[in-house]
Amino acid sequence: MGRLTTAEKQFYKDNGYIVLKKVLSDEEMNAIIEEYDKLFARKNQDKMESSWVGSDADDRKNNSAQTVKGIHNLQYHHAVFNSFLFSQRLLDALEDVMETPNIVLHHTKAHFKPPEKGAAYPMHQDYHYFPYKNDSMIAAFLHLDAAGPENGGLFVYPGSHKLGPQEDVGAQESNFHYVDQSKFPLEKATPVIADRGDVVVFSYLLVHGSPPNTSTRPRRMLLLQAASADDEPLGPQPLRPGQGWLLRGVNVNRDASISKRFETADVLNVQ
Repeated sequence: MGRLTTAEKQFYKDNGYIVLKKVLSDEEMNAIIEEYDKLFARKNQDKMESSWVGSDADDRKNNSAQTVKGIHNLQYHHAVFNSFLFSQRLLDALEDVMETPNIVLHHTKAHFKPPEKGAAYPMHQDYHYFPYKNDSMIAAFLHLDAAGPENGGLFVYPGSHKLGPQEDVGAQESNFHYVDQSKFPLEKATPVIADRGDVVVFSYLLVHGSPPNTSTRPRRMLLLQAASADDEPLGPQPLRPGQGWLLRGVNVNRDASISKRFETADVLNVQ
């Protein structure tokens, strides 16, 4: 049911992203949204700040009125989120775009951009946060609300994944990673218009970002990032809770060298 057509697979290869419609049922979406809202309501708001630190007007140090709230490791908070992680339709599509039957979880997270004060994200590549040898890493971004430019939806540079890793300008001034904003300005990027329940799958090399939420509507999302079980990280990286869970297939390369690489790295706590 989730298999992509030849044209859809070619669109992903050419553009580095694809929008999947109605991946989950209405019942599954309603259950996820209910628990998502409960989770954000009971968490400590002071420890959920996820707006970025940089040098321009969107920097949270200079613009405290704008915010993005974030929670990681959703699968540790409620089992309902697993309906997304293990969705057969989603995994069929991921198998097609990743061109592998062996898919491992890297991490999950949720972002909430509140109405009228949701902060922007600069254009960036996820690659700089966790580079992998064969660049198999993808993100699957589930929209809990319809999204577009007005409420801080996703913007992308189609085809930018073919350029490879770009200069990590953000690393020069903070722990946040982003590319040269003059080379990839938000206003020249392509908005991804999504309905409630749509999933955007994109390469971690795709240059992407988002504007502020200036509307009266929220922008709620959650995502998983996954890689081929046959791929491996470049250099020691923090081990995230649940990282390495097999979402599909088999991991024949779970050998001592890969295990040691993760075991000697820092372990990130469950948030």
